[in-house]
Amino acid sequence: MNRQQMLNQLPQVHEWDIVIIGGGATGLGAAVDAASRGYKILLVEQYDFAKGSSSRSTKLVHGGVRYLAQGNIKLVRESLRERGFLLKNAPHICQTIPFVLPTFLWWEKWYYGIGLKLYDLLSGKLSLGKTTILSKKTTQQLIPAINSKKINGAVLYHDGQFDDSRLAITLAQTAAEQGATIINYCKLISITKSGKQISGVVIMDTISGKEYSLKCKVVINATGVFTDKLMQLDDPNHKPLLTVSQGIHIVVEKKFFPGDKAMIIPRTDDGRVLFAVPWHDKVVIGTTDTPINDILIEPKPLPDEIDFIIRNINRYLTTNITRIDIKTVYTGLRPLINIKGKKATSFLPRDHTTIVSASGMITITGGKWTTYRTMGKSAVDNAVFVGKLEKKESDTASLTLHGFMKDQKNDGYLSVYGSDSSSIKQLIADQPGLSEKIHPSLPYPKALVIWAVKQEMALKVEDVLSRRTRALVLDATAAIESAPMVASLMAKEMNLPAEWELQEVKDFLHIAEAYLIL
Repeated sequence: MNRQQMLNQLPQVHEWDIVIIGGGATGLGAAVDAASRGYKILLVEQYDFAKGSSSRSTKLVHGGVRYLAQGNIKLVRESLRERGFLLKNAPHICQTIPFVLPTFLWWEKWYYGIGLKLYDLLSGKLSLGKTTILSKKTTQQLIPAINSKKINGAVLYHDGQFDDSRLAITLAQTAAEQGATIINYCKLISITKSGKQISGVVIMDTISGKEYSLKCKVVINATGVFTDKLMQLDDPNHKPLLTVSQGIHIVVEKKFFPGDKAMIIPRTDDGRVLFAVPWHDKVVIGTTDTPINDILIEPKPLPDEIDFIIRNINRYLTTNITRIDIKTVYTGLRPLINIKGKKATSFLPRDHTTIVSASGMITITGGKWTTYRTMGKSAVDNAVFVGKLEKKESDTASLTLHGFMKDQKNDGYLSVYGSDSSSIKQLIADQPGLSEKIHPSLPYPKALVIWAVKQEMALKVEDVLSRRTRALVLDATAAIESAPMVASLMAKEMNLPAEWELQEVKDFLHIAEAYLIL
C-alpha cells in the first residue's frame, strides 16, 4: 500500500460508489466486501487503521461462551460460522487455541460440559475440536499455575485466537488489492447533500492539511464508538443510539501462566467471564465492563479495573500476580446498542445493527471482531440498495486475505505476515543491519519498521510500535525505550527532519504512559 498513490486517486474519480468512514474492523470489512464486488470504494480513517477498539480486544475469534449462557443462540451461531471462515481465509493471523474452564462443584462439569457440547454442535462442520471433561489431575497438568485446592476438574474446548491489529492491516491490504482506495490520517470534514440526500463528502488529509471535495452515491458510517457523532452531523436531531463501555486487559510474563492452553473463568465478581490467554509469548488477562460517559481516542484504565482483574485471576492461580508484574495495561471501548430497561453494560447485546437514515447514510455499529465480515456485508448490501448500484453477490466467505499461505508454518514473529515474510527476510539479507532488534526485550528487528513505512502506510512511531508490531501492548516500557530508534529509522526512510523525530518521540511517550502501571 502506498499512501501517496492513494491520495493521487482522489481527484481522478468523478464519483465514488461508496465512501466508508472509519478504518476499524467494520469499515475495513466493508471495504474488502465492496471492492471485491467491483464497486468504486474510498475508505478514510481520521487516525490510523484500528487505532481504536479494533486493536484492543481480547485477541479471540470466538462464538462467545457468555452469549450462549445468555441464550443468544443467533449471535453464537453466526460467530462460530464466521470464526470458521476466518481461520480458513487467514491462517497466518488466526489459529485454534484450546481453552480450559475449571469447575468447583461436581455438577458444574456436566453443566458446562453440556453447554460447550452445544457450542461444538452449533459450529457444525467448522468445529475446531472436541469438548472433553477433565479430571482434577489432568487439569493441573494442562494449567500448571492453577490452584488445584479450589477445583475438582475442568472442561476442555477449542476456540480461535488472532492478532487484531495485524488482521486490520491485512484487511486494508486486501481491500487495496481488490481496487479500493484506503487512506489513514484522513478526516471527514462535512457531508454534502443534494436536497435531503447525501451526494458527497469533504475530507482532509491531516498530514498535509489539504482538503478534497468528493462526490459519492452512498456513505457508510463505520465509526464505532463515534457512531452517534457522525449521525448527528448527518441529522442534528439524531438521538444517541449507543451506550459505551470500557474494557481493560493486563499483560504479564508467561511465568505467571505457563503452558499453551488458555483459561476461562466462568463467573467473576460482576458476573462476567475472565480470560487468561497466551499470546505472542506473553499472557493477556481480561476483561472488564465499565460504563463511561467520555469517549476518548486514548481511553485510560481505572485503578478499580486493574484491581478487579488481579483479584479475580489470583483466586485461581498459585503465582499471585501483583501490579508491579504487569508489563502493559491496554484499554478499549465498546459501542453497545441501547436497550430500554437494560442498565448494566455487561448485559447489553453484542449484536450489530444496520440503520439507513433519511439522507441515505448507512450506519453499521455494535457487533464484535469475529463478525466483522457479516457486518461489512450487511453495510454493503444496504449501500447497494440505497445507491441503486448494480447488484453483485458477496464472495468474502471464501476470499483468502492478503498474505494467505496454503501451508502456513510457525515462523515466529514473522508468522503474522504470511507470504510477505519471505520479502522481509530478503530485506534483512540485503541490509544485514536491519536484523538488529529495536529492543532486547522485544522480538522485532529494525526491518519491520522499514517494512511498515514502505508497505503498510505507517506514518507515526505509534503506528509501528502499537499496531504494525505489538510492542506497546506486550511491554510498554520496552516500547518507550525503543521509540527514539524507531523514530530515527522512520525519519530516514521518509526523509523527515530531526524536529519530526523529537516530536514523534514526545507524542508517543504521552500515549504510552496510559499503558504503564504507575
